[in-house]
Amino acid sequence: MATNPPVTAGADALRAFGSQRPQWTVRTPGGTDGPEDPEGTGEGSGGSGTGARVEYATIEVPRDYADPEGERVTIALSRRRATDPARRRGVLLAVNGGPGGDWGLGRELPGKYEGGPVHEVYDLIGFDPRGTGDSTRLYAEVTVPAAPFDSRPPDSAFEALAEDMRLRELACERAGGELRRHISTRNTARDMDVIRAVLGEERISFVGYAYGAYVGAVFGSMFPDRLDRSVLDSCVHPGWTWREQFLWQGDAVRRNVDRWAGWTGERDGHFGLGTGPEQVLAVVEEVVARLDEQCDTPRLRTLLDGAVGNRATDRSRWEELGLLVAGLREATAAGDLDRCHELLAEQGTWRPEDSEGDLRVGVLEAITLEHAWPADLEVYHQDMRDFRERFPYGYGVLRAQPWVGAFRTFTAPEEPTRITRDGYPAGLVVQADGDPLDHYEGGVAMAGLLGHTLLTVEDSGDHEVYALAGNPGVDAHVERYLTDGVLPPPGTTCPGTVSRPDVPADAPADVPPGVPAGV
Repeated sequence: MATNPPVTAGADALRAFGSQRPQWTVRTPGGTDGPEDPEGTGEGSGGSGTGARVEYATIEVPRDYADPEGERVTIALSRRRATDPARRRGVLLAVNGGPGGDWGLGRELPGKYEGGPVHEVYDLIGFDPRGTGDSTRLYAEVTVPAAPFDSRPPDSAFEALAEDMRLRELACERAGGELRRHISTRNTARDMDVIRAVLGEERISFVGYAYGAYVGAVFGSMFPDRLDRSVLDSCVHPGWTWREQFLWQGDAVRRNVDRWAGWTGERDGHFGLGTGPEQVLAVVEEVVARLDEQCDTPRLRTLLDGAVGNRATDRSRWEELGLLVAGLREATAAGDLDRCHELLAEQGTWRPEDSEGDLRVGVLEAITLEHAWPADLEVYHQDMRDFRERFPYGYGVLRAQPWVGAFRTFTAPEEPTRITRDGYPAGLVVQADGDPLDHYEGGVAMAGLLGHTLLTVEDSGDHEVYALAGNPGVDAHVERYLTDGVLPPPGTTCPGTVSRPDVPADAPADVPPGVPAGV
């Protein structure tokens, strides 16, 4: 628990939050709580540089920064002290994606850097953003969708899909209450500034992933004199609304599918699916049509669409995907649905976790309502028809269907931040060219807008790369920048670490049998 700050008026009330003295509880690797360290000195924890213990604390921040004397929320923190105190250069704050925490790394995210060169010179600071984890949670009631899960829903299903989202928004409103209006990116950035002040730091350095990268860009725009080095990994596009972010995921997935189809078409001798990407995808659609004809429900066809999008993103599964399509082609030609079920048994469906328990975290819905959404359902219906044709793979149509924003029950108290860089150093953007969730163009645009260096991960479907994807080239560039301040040269690329399968391409038609291609 933290010592409550004194409550004074206006600006003094806000400043008082930065004077909190959190009581840090030390935990050993085995999870045992150690002595509290109310002064934050490290005494009772083995001192700085142990590298094995993590300190935990909570602080309080205003629920509504426009009313600092009103209700408060709790923010849960973690700290891993720099292992080389003589070289310590400050604190490094890390925020992972979502919005909503990506199932809860939160305070534990900095543990991914533990023991490395970044840990030598920074205190690693993690926190559960407001609404998530062990911070004050924002809840939503669970609603179970009534519309069937369908990767290519017919027009007749549109009304039921919209009704599911209307009920979902009402469930968010019932459980979220007044707190929901104050779960926003700008407030998370303000919470970060309170954390900075509580830690006694003039500036912070930062690593953010996906939505967390956006949080970092907003923090730098709002508090430019309080940000030092920053790494934005897997960026959302700074010029797109949340609806546009969703829509562009369809294109991002399709780019991976087209790459897979091109690779597979160069290996017709192995897969038998045709000699070019158009022929390969024509076979996929042939199988789709047969599944629709032979099945009473869309389940198998939906599983196939999911497999094509998801496995095309993972280069290591390209051969597996080609063989799956070939096997389904053979099975559907024979009318063998048992074989089809067997081939698709491991493929899961995707939808928000929304089917168990009474309550769930409702941060995703709250954050994505920072932007206005169309209220006219026909706008969604037109996009769904388009996506049904162009982006069925990887459940692209789900990105186009109505979201809770179409039925929003509150208006955000303030406009989203206009992203700028005016007063803090140029940083680093890391973006995989095949990221299926945050389109590559988002990283290009973010780097261009902020004047940051763009580090491209080539031929990669990775999402969230530094220290999480096992890419030593990326890790080396990021760590050199964070520790020594050296950015990679403009245009630097790193290869992805997930290799394409070792299946030789077909020999050109004019090469005699037995003669290696290129001889």
